[in-house]
Amino acid sequence: RVSDSDRESVAGELRDHFAAGRLSEGELSDRLGAAYSAKTAAELSALRAGQLVLDATVPLAAAVSGKATRMLGVWQGSAAQQAQEMVPDGVTVIAGLHTVSAGPLADLAHALNEDVLICGDRRDDKARVAALIGSIDGLRVVDCGRLEMARITESLTALLISINARYKTHAGLRVSGLPDTLW
Repeated sequence: RVSDSDRESVAGELRDHFAAGRLSEGELSDRLGAAYSAKTAAELSALRAGQLVLDATVPLAAAVSGKATRMLGVWQGSAAQQAQEMVPDGVTVIAGLHTVSAGPLADLAHALNEDVLICGDRRDDKARVAALIGSIDGLRVVDCGRLEMARITESLTALLISINARYKTHAGLRVSGLPDTLW
């Protein structure tokens, strides 16, 4: 059985999603009704089913006064795997955007021409993220496999920081030899 505080916690999450525009008023009403009438954890988890977290975290030593080109060890293997352990049941983590520099991504006048490497355990979830990222001109999404591969894609950030510092640029990655249609 779930407690009133469990129900209220999920209801708060749903209200936050509504405020952020991720739920319509009708969806909010339906899900709040289900949350407040839930009797089991499985019923509450079902309200989160299909939610995705796109994790772009990179455990760089710079976060603890070290060098930005050094990685911190994460017991779970990667920051994304750690995030997957931390999110509520029913929420899936997809790792991505580690190799795209924030500057060019934020500059709408800057033409992009690079790949976004994503990792996750379910192809359907990765396809949803790929559709979102792929809507940005100049970004191509490459499926790198299961979430455990995030330990490698995350570490590419440190490499790109080193390259960008050396050449004073905002270099990205482009994987060659792939088929024209990836999704």
